[in-house]
Amino acid sequence: MHTPARSFAAAFFIAALSVLNTSTSNAQLTDKMKAILPAGAVAYGNIPYASDTSHFHLLDIYLPANASQPLPLVIWIHGGAWMLNDKYADMGYMKNTVKSFLDSGYALASIDYRYSTTAVFPAQVQDCNQAVQFLYDNAAKYKLDKNKFALIGFSAGAHLASLLGLSANNNIASFYPGGKKPVFKINTVLDFYGPSDFGALAGSTDTAVNNERNPVSILLGATPLRRPDLAKIASPVSYVDKYDPPFLIVQGEKDESVPYTQSVLLNSWLTLAGVKNELIIVAGAPHYGPMFDTEAIRTKIFYFLRTYLR
Repeated sequence: MHTPARSFAAAFFIAALSVLNTSTSNAQLTDKMKAILPAGAVAYGNIPYASDTSHFHLLDIYLPANASQPLPLVIWIHGGAWMLNDKYADMGYMKNTVKSFLDSGYALASIDYRYSTTAVFPAQVQDCNQAVQFLYDNAAKYKLDKNKFALIGFSAGAHLASLLGLSANNNIASFYPGGKKPVFKINTVLDFYGPSDFGALAGSTDTAVNNERNPVSILLGATPLRRPDLAKIASPVSYVDKYDPPFLIVQGEKDESVPYTQSVLLNSWLTLAGVKNELIIVAGAPHYGPMFDTEAIRTKIFYFLRTYLR
């Protein structure tokens, strides 16, 4: 199975634009989320997490009805080629999974982060670290169990979730606001079709990856071939070691945006390091969409949550 040479440059961006149609403006939060969340769910919207007024530094928290004790938390990181969408993206086609989190007694938080067109890498992972640290520091206020955090990410958001989870046991000062390492722990990562190795992309036959207007090049501020050092720093596989959290990796068989080999590579590196992980290739599935919002995949998701958010 091969991905067309133009795919990562064009299809990744086109897919992000398509998912944009499922995102929501802040003014529509209540009505849109009411259609997804279970009855009685409690929503805290547009919480600033970085002590500034940037609209990129907001998060939402959703709790099941009548939550009375600290709940394990799933943290949602949206996709969009690192330059599109917001914290409501991907929820439209994953609405049954979103609802199931709360129905099953989990809290859900969804975060915004700076676009690559606003600030180049590592601004995005800095924002994610800061958002998760905010959730950790304010866990008691929002009835969250600060010792039971899971990440779920989609496409570019899965890249950030994987990078956050894998680099957490390293001391990568540039990934932290002010260079201060956060204190939270990520118990498990749910990675939906995220890029994992930019070096492998740069070395592929997809020459468009090394175009200056490719989403990866915009993220890095340079093409991967010209700055392989940046490509390595921004690649989740660079941080795989035996101390990493368990991973569930979900990839579409017909993904024309992120080559399926990116998920296979991450699966292989984790397996070689002895990290518990599972790779699911969804037959016939594209880069995103309702084919990922199935009972079979939810069964795997909740197995990982029950097993590793203990």
